[in-house]
Amino acid sequence: MKPSARRGLAAAALLTIAATLTTPATAAPPSPSTGLTGETAAPVTAGLAGESGAPIPSSATGVAASQVPTGRPAGGLPVGGPAPTQPSTSQSLADGLPIGDSDLVETRSSESLGRGVTLTRIVRGTEPAPADQINTTPRGPWVVSVLTIDPRRARGQLQATYGADLARVEKTSELVRGAGAVAGVNASFFTFTANPTYPGEQVGLGIFDGKLLSEPLSDPAEANLLIDAKSNKVLIGHLSWTGKLRNRWTKAELPLEFVNHPPVVPVGEAPGDVVLFTPEFGAATPSGAGVEVVFDRRGCVVRTANTRGTTLTKSQFAVQATGPDTNALLALTTRGCVDRQLAVADQRGRKVQLHKGLYGVTGRYQLTSNGVVVVPPGSGSFFDRNPRTIAGTTRDGKIVLATIDGRQTTSVGTTMTETAAVAKALGLHDSINLDGGGSTAMARADGTLVNHPSGTNGAERAVGDAIVFVPHH
Repeated sequence: MKPSARRGLAAAALLTIAATLTTPATAAPPSPSTGLTGETAAPVTAGLAGESGAPIPSSATGVAASQVPTGRPAGGLPVGGPAPTQPSTSQSLADGLPIGDSDLVETRSSESLGRGVTLTRIVRGTEPAPADQINTTPRGPWVVSVLTIDPRRARGQLQATYGADLARVEKTSELVRGAGAVAGVNASFFTFTANPTYPGEQVGLGIFDGKLLSEPLSDPAEANLLIDAKSNKVLIGHLSWTGKLRNRWTKAELPLEFVNHPPVVPVGEAPGDVVLFTPEFGAATPSGAGVEVVFDRRGCVVRTANTRGTTLTKSQFAVQATGPDTNALLALTTRGCVDRQLAVADQRGRKVQLHKGLYGVTGRYQLTSNGVVVVPPGSGSFFDRNPRTIAGTTRDGKIVLATIDGRQTTSVGTTMTETAAVAKALGLHDSINLDGGGSTAMARADGTLVNHPSGTNGAERAVGDAIVFVPHH
């Protein structure tokens, strides 16, 4: 890949994601094997790999699995959700979350959403925060919603879903309801306002049912969550990828810059982009200057156009090229059919097998690794207190999806350091920070929210994708 290739990011709410992402250089496809943190190498199928890439995140918004606050604990903070069971109260850090002052009262309530699936609500602190102290107060309060899935008991599959297509956005609650899921949370960082035409496009890795639909980035800050739905095993790590077209007859090859990402039209002699588009991208491929070649499922040319923008059937794919790369694409496809060669690998270069039932989403920073906090120090709005969405696994293999409400007097949110502390306190051996801010959301099967998003009047933001737990029927 060209070092200059870039994928732009946008910011949502108060989280600024101003940056461009550099695509990793093309390399030979990694050798077979596996390896990310969590579970051991073998579980998630022959490995998951990846580099990541680029400056930071976009917003966060999500879906929750219960109703907006209705009850009130001591101190008048909203609790929300159905009547709790198994209540408990603690007043020391030894028993509670390690954030804020040690004398804060903490209450917890839990309910079963089905065999092996538990929803827990944690409220730490009892007094609303002064509006001008949300980002600094040690008194909280904090409201945390925790969805715990025990793969040994739960009857269903953990999956990722993006709705109608990759280009559009939908609310987490709509994605949960549409998937027929027990519950779910928002997942990847996405383009959002950076490209109003394709707001749902993922910024980083996207694997859905074994298909690589968005490539990982080169920025080491990107963290990837891989899910083997068949076994409900989860791996967390940093992946890389390579992609190319290869003419079967001439053996000529052409590297791919991106997967399902609008190419840049260069000025002058600057290099262009070569981008693979699949039918999952949207109603049509991006239009504009350049060339576009459409292929059938065998990789044989269906049509070639001297401008970009077309519709694809479910059995077709397209490759667009801009700038000087247009000539290279036309030369490669003049005669003969092509093979798409996409490979994903872990940090050790071990190949990740792309198979049905494999899903992958994008986070920004790993929080814990092997039980140790690994999030780096940082400054700026992204590292300040914000709503957060967390995904991870416990040492004994349970899967945890959690949301932390923020930017509200009734729940102030967490810094990146505080988020990692919460993840560790929840017993997450390996965990990552998913999209947060206005995107943070958790929702139930019927689409009702469990948490309280930070939008005006608790309004839920539409997002690019979600992680959901779908029961067996």
